[in-house]
Amino acid sequence: MLGQPVSIPGEFPNTVAASMKNNLVCVGTTGAVSGISCAPFSAERGLGQMDAIRSFDIGQTTPPIGPTNTVSQTFFSNDESMLFTTVKGDPAVNKTGFLSAFPVQHNRSGGSKLSRQEVRSSPQGTAVLFGSATLPGKRDSLFVTDASFGAAILSLNQKGEATVANAQAIDGQAATCWATIADATKSAFVTDVGANRLVEMSIEDASIISQLDLAANGDPGLIDLKSAGDFIYALSPGNGTTDAAVTVVDVSGGQGSMKMAQHFGLDGIASSTAQGMAVSL
Repeated sequence: MLGQPVSIPGEFPNTVAASMKNNLVCVGTTGAVSGISCAPFSAERGLGQMDAIRSFDIGQTTPPIGPTNTVSQTFFSNDESMLFTTVKGDPAVNKTGFLSAFPVQHNRSGGSKLSRQEVRSSPQGTAVLFGSATLPGKRDSLFVTDASFGAAILSLNQKGEATVANAQAIDGQAATCWATIADATKSAFVTDVGANRLVEMSIEDASIISQLDLAANGDPGLIDLKSAGDFIYALSPGNGTTDAAVTVVDVSGGQGSMKMAQHFGLDGIASSTAQGMAVSL
């Protein structure tokens, strides 16, 4: 451990983003005290003190009741000049979700901090913004899933305000929630916690390129997924009856080439429930 743990001013932290360029780490919380707080970090000293929370005031409880009306994912832009956070709405009570954007500020001594001036937008047609991925080489576009219909590409202005450039409904979806972009295919892949399949989508217009039905491996659905090299790794969280598992999908053939390479059960490793996954290269 580097340094010491630090307290977070919010409640129920569920998403974190780190910027190596700015030596800044930001945490999203989604309980009764929800929002974004940040701290400096270094390889020598570890974490500094978290700053005061930038409140989202979504009217939640601790622990939160979801998955709607909760903070989804916080992440830095490709150039690390801005922090974005997706926040789900709740269509059942006509509550609108939004994309939050905070710019990174630099002081004369070379340090960085996150601005307290938020730009918030609710792109028309979106409702339950969830997983996100920055588009390679682009500062003004994001690929996002929306659990109410499928996925979209958002266009950003200089302030960080978002509008929908392209949207794509996914037939038969239960809740499209997570996304990753693969260098091997230059396309996005999304999962559904209620459907055991991978959907490949264009990062140009969000159209569906291909789908891979994984029902034969017995998993109830998929959540977190990561791309690395020629493979996609997708986590099935388990449901108390079926054990958690990781499905490895080969995409080495380029777009439209998905095929299952391995199904790795996590019995004895993550028991019957799991969440969160990372790939170490």
